[in-house]
Amino acid sequence: MFSKEKITIAYTLEKCKQCGFERKRKFKEGDFLFAETTKCDSCNGITMIEKIFGESIEK
Repeated sequence: MFSKEKITIAYTLEKCKQCGFERKRKFKEGDFLFAETTKCDSCNGITMIEKIFGESIEK
């Protein structure tokens, strides 16, 4: 009868190589695994893309 629509949202997980701090953010065009991204908010080390994944939600 009623079907629920699933939407998948892509996320990128960045991890600091120095202190291990992790941050999840929405995927941006051009993201790729093991790329160095930004300075860490915690220790000013360099963060690297650790994982790219999708999460499904029902609408």
